Amino acid sequence: MGGSVSKARLEAFSDGVIAILITIMVLGLQPPAGTTLDALRPLAPVFLAYVLSFVTLGIYWNNHHHLLQAASVVDGRVLWANLHLLFWLSLFPFATAWMGENALAPVPTAAYGVVLLCAAIAFVILVRVLVASRGQAPGLADALGDDRKGRLSPLVYLIGAPVALAVPWAGFALYASVAAIWFVPDRRFERPGGD
Repeated sequence: MGGSVSKARLEAFSDGVIAILITIMVLGLQPPAGTTLDALRPLAPVFLAYVLSFVTLGIYWNNHHHLLQAASVVDGRVLWANLHLLFWLSLFPFATAWMGENALAPVPTAAYGVVLLCAAIAFVILVRVLVASRGQAPGLADALGDDRKGRLSPLVYLIGAPVALAVPWAGFALYASVAAIWFVPDRRFERPGGD
């Protein structure tokens, strides 16, 4: 099996998993029993948790796509690193529901941050394994350049999770700040010279 076929299968599988995760999360949104705008108020934490998770999964999907498009080969270590990332992403629906349905209570909000942290670390591992793959185009490492956002994200999550235990809204704000810095698409793979 050639590298490009494996790469295409890896991307298609990952796209499918992320699409399923978003679907699971949206199916978890329950409409209020009432018909007034006041009936929506108790659902605000659930909706905020969903929006943050949707945006975060979208960011992973976008960056995963660009990363694989810039790669020339995929080996077995990359497949396992990708599964490791998908494992942590697969916990998003659970962590999102627990945090949202408990109105951003300290422990669920901190646990959500731990899932974000582990997913961020898994993505860093995937990038490093992909760059180190035998036969990889040197342009991939050049395109990644100085991955400031990639290094900053796990650090903010590492700070945000314990902060959430004391002040859940502050932890949530830290998580959202990471999404904000990634919301603008990462164009390192689309232009020569990297970051």
